[in-house]
Amino acid sequence: MSEDKPNLTQSDLDRLMSDDPGLAQDWGDPGPAAVPASSDGHSSDSPFGPPPQADGAARPLDFILDIPLEISVELGRTRMIINDLLQLGQGSVIELSKLAGEPLEIFVNGKLVARGEVVVVNEKFGVRVTDIVSPMERVKSLS
Repeated sequence: MSEDKPNLTQSDLDRLMSDDPGLAQDWGDPGPAAVPASSDGHSSDSPFGPPPQADGAARPLDFILDIPLEISVELGRTRMIINDLLQLGQGSVIELSKLAGEPLEIFVNGKLVARGEVVVVNEKFGVRVTDIVSPMERVKSLS
């Protein structure tokens, strides 16, 4: 990245994932009218490289594809007092807030993005995504 632009924040990444059209203006993009276009209609000096090619050669925003994200899946939650926690031993059962068969919640960097169900693949647990959370639902969950 050039030195005259700030680094992406978590908020910027969230807005990129939600296809927020205002992000380009926030990052100093003057808009299509002020950017000189080449004969093919694309900017000749784009900081993100050439537009996507039919053969999949180069794509804008490729630089964000290598950013590591933490993905977690929540089976359920509960609250307990310290005394009950200290009484737990091997074989103890902790009752969770979700019922059997309810969808699990899938979080990316602590933000709910999808729901799914447990699957077993090659003797390892996995999650089959059954529902993607809409951008509107994500905004509601922030309040």
